Amino acid sequence: MADDHSGMASSGETMVGIGEDFPELRDSVRRICGKYPGAYWRKLEDEKAYPTAFVTELTEAGFLGALIPEEYGGSGLSLRAAAVILEEINACGCNASQGHAQMYIMGTLLRHGSAEQKRKYLPEIAAGRITLQAFGVTEPTTGSDTTQLKTRAVRDGDGYLVSGQKVWTSRAMHSDMMLLLARTQSADQVKKRSDGLSVFLIDLKSNLGKGLDIRPIDAMINHNTTEVFFDNMRIPADSLIGEEGKGFRYILDGMNAERVLVASEAIGDGKFFIRKSIDYANSRVVFGRPIGQNQAVQFPIARAWAELEAADMICRRAAALFDDGKECGADANIAKLLASEAAWKAAEAAMQTHGGFSYAREYDIERKWRDTRLTQIAPISTNMILAYVGQHVLGMPRSY
Repeated sequence: MADDHSGMASSGETMVGIGEDFPELRDSVRRICGKYPGAYWRKLEDEKAYPTAFVTELTEAGFLGALIPEEYGGSGLSLRAAAVILEEINACGCNASQGHAQMYIMGTLLRHGSAEQKRKYLPEIAAGRITLQAFGVTEPTTGSDTTQLKTRAVRDGDGYLVSGQKVWTSRAMHSDMMLLLARTQSADQVKKRSDGLSVFLIDLKSNLGKGLDIRPIDAMINHNTTEVFFDNMRIPADSLIGEEGKGFRYILDGMNAERVLVASEAIGDGKFFIRKSIDYANSRVVFGRPIGQNQAVQFPIARAWAELEAADMICRRAAALFDDGKECGADANIAKLLASEAAWKAAEAAMQTHGGFSYAREYDIERKWRDTRLTQIAPISTNMILAYVGQHVLGMPRSY
């Protein structure tokens, strides 16, 4: 997992890698992904199943513990290195969503958990004995307005009673634990609407059927997403991460990392589509010439590649700022915006290039096309990012 520093900025500046950084890491990921071709992912869709074998192999290789420090059994890599892992997974035609969830969720525990919590859970997560891939934030009635969520955690003796509902909680049925954001103080009792929210690390397996119900959502893509219901579910007091009432700030830390990781996945998707488009455009012969010789086919692919390259540079800059401990909110959000749109243009170019064959499942274009559309909606929508940029970067009035 060596780092290639070629093309890095001079000392004292934020370093942004140019070219194929972390080549050994990329090669290792590609070797694993080579064992899981399109047929594997299509079968999972048919069965609405979870990629257990794939996730297990990534874990055993140390990739899902990439951001966990070595002292806790992890790889101790940078956010950029983690982003490279996810990018390569998607570029190979696989799905990295399980990986990014564990990476950024774990960050909240790492940065804000107690010494005891970190000693207890991080080595287990790094070794794959505990999976932490579920993040309980979004609710049916509040959506992106996180500060108005309704799920409550009420102190009761030596623990908390949790009641409420979460939706679009991916992988809750395949995760041992969940990071949960809940209100510990009513919204009408706080000065700032972001106050009064707390973060909890809860054991899903032991609570199932004891005030906890998880139901799968039948969705367009196979991300094993669910809705989760809490009915006076009792959790111990030491489930709380950090201080009570400061949870919203804690998850914001992880959200910048999440934006960068998801943006990198989108870059990987875009590279998958570009590669597929080039191969098909060069080999498909119609009217005595390869279709890639036609500008109507060639130009959309070329434009998608150019926009993907630009988005990739913002992803790299955002990761470099994060790894340097500098403010990266604007870059992280913009990276996610640009990468999601560039990947979608690459997806559309691939669909047009393949024509009718893009609908044939064996080409894997339609599967990845469906996957890629999601990144303009989740984990934050394009319009929410534009609102952030308008207010926090450009200084215009809050629009919502």
